[in-house]
Amino acid sequence: MKKKFASILLTLTCVLGLGVAARATIRNEIVVTLPFEFVVSGKTLPAGTYKVSRIFDDKLEGLLLSNDHTSVFVYPITVGSASSDKPQLSFERVGEQRFLSGIRTASDVYSIPVPRAAIMEAAARQLRQNSTAGTSGGN
Repeated sequence: MKKKFASILLTLTCVLGLGVAARATIRNEIVVTLPFEFVVSGKTLPAGTYKVSRIFDDKLEGLLLSNDHTSVFVYPITVGSASSDKPQLSFERVGEQRFLSGIRTASDVYSIPVPRAAIMEAAARQLRQNSTAGTSGGN
């Protein structure tokens, strides 16, 4: 009787364990190739091919943006339903600096916060570069 009970308990544990493992799998949402570097979550990422994956059931828990060399968690401020199935990434551009501001998957639209301080810093850097370039050949 003890062996039968132990066998049932072991089977139940395995089935429950598989269910938890299945829920923990990464759901690949989209793959994009970007020809430029960009800033997201305070990190500057190089040009390349990236995979955007949702790893939690709660959409506001964040996304994982990764490639073969790096990965970063992206936490959206809002999530809405997608009206089309055309996946894409949106960027806010300041000079040559691009900030990831949105991710559209087949089913959802994620709004990514872009810190105003980072935009102001990029704008000031662009202004300094432009004024330095304008004065360097004047003599």
